[in-house]
Amino acid sequence: MSDLLERLRTGLPAEALITDPDVTASYAHDMASFCEAGTPAVVVLPRTVEQVQHVMRTATELRVPVVPQGARTGLSGAANASDGCIVLSLVRMDRILEISPVDRIAVVEPGVINAVLSRAVNEHGLYYPPDPSSWETCTIGGNIGTASGGLCCVKYGVTAEYVLGLDVVLADGRLLTTGRRTAKGVAGYDLTRLFVGSEGSLGIVVKAVLALKPQPPQQLVLAAEFPSAAAACDAVCRIMERGHTPSLLELMDRTTVRAVNQLASMGLPETTEALLLCAFDTPDPAADLAAVGALCTAAGATEVVPADNSAESELLLQARRMSLTALEAVKSATMIDDVCVPRSRLGEMLAGTAAIAERYDLTIGVCSHAGDGNTHPVVCFDHTDPDESRRARESFDAIMALGLELGGTITGEHGVGVLKKEWLARELGETGIELQRGIKAAFDPLGLLNPGKLF
Repeated sequence: MSDLLERLRTGLPAEALITDPDVTASYAHDMASFCEAGTPAVVVLPRTVEQVQHVMRTATELRVPVVPQGARTGLSGAANASDGCIVLSLVRMDRILEISPVDRIAVVEPGVINAVLSRAVNEHGLYYPPDPSSWETCTIGGNIGTASGGLCCVKYGVTAEYVLGLDVVLADGRLLTTGRRTAKGVAGYDLTRLFVGSEGSLGIVVKAVLALKPQPPQQLVLAAEFPSAAAACDAVCRIMERGHTPSLLELMDRTTVRAVNQLASMGLPETTEALLLCAFDTPDPAADLAAVGALCTAAGATEVVPADNSAESELLLQARRMSLTALEAVKSATMIDDVCVPRSRLGEMLAGTAAIAERYDLTIGVCSHAGDGNTHPVVCFDHTDPDESRRARESFDAIMALGLELGGTITGEHGVGVLKKEWLARELGETGIELQRGIKAAFDPLGLLNPGKLF
């Protein structure tokens, strides 16, 4: 420990090192439940690429594991510390280095907050679409590490589709530049895409070149009430089958709607079994909403209410963004699943989740990026009750098994981390895991970067 600190101090200012155990303990884990976390030896908060390189060279020389972190808003344990590790927090590397309206790119450091970047590019008439629910606090580096999604993915796609290039500090301290600044480029293997979603297991992202889009018109939102989740999912299928491209298509089940009302008195209709929110940011959103409203009615919606203006739209979106927070208030703890299935199987996924909730006698609310087939079943439980905690964990696994049975994936945007290691092996199979481990070994032969994550 003393040798590690001495080596680190030779290339870092004093304020970059945290050794107080009461403080370092706060960096031990992210927001996931049921994920083991160790005790870090030290927390390092660098401000420069050179400082990150110094940390990695020191870690390699002394064979000390390194756990990279952003804002720790993750939900899979991917940022959890291991015993004796260096926690490398990138939150102080928070500069927006460039915004180019001509090239439609932004160049940023990893600690830039998602919402800060979004507002900055808006001032140039540009738009950075990825918007995780934690966008006011999560960092771009963390978004890249877990390949985050958000509410707008149905039209604009996920983080991976906006990362054009990266600067990455490798395990031995070398600096690697991947990708490009250009609109097109196919030179060599796509290492940039490989790093996106790698959860800090291949290298430390210290700079990113991000693609931007022209800022779209203000979106309008429609809310549709349904007598069953199956009817709402039927509406989703009709909307997508007819070729509509909503900027947002979200579903909240009855449990979620009631939790939001209880938390914030939003006045959402508690008689509904499923509430579908659909938005368009097209030149004539009212016409698009009218067409979608007709499809919802045909699918069995009991009421369809289009917003008249952006203020009403924002109120509806606020209710959706509040879903996870509201469900967290139902019991003392939650496990937030992240299973994505083909859109055509979404109804089966929700019906199966409801059956699992009944089987395990638990409250499970579902909010879903319905247009993507990405569901977030939230298991609410009392963490002081051992039996209820056991049932919560078992129900979580049952939901993931259901997703795979329906041709889906165990994670659409939250990542694997510690929480889903076993399930990643089931999804990828023996050959897939063997090849992924080989890639890990090529970038990190000593296994120092975020050990114990993924597989």
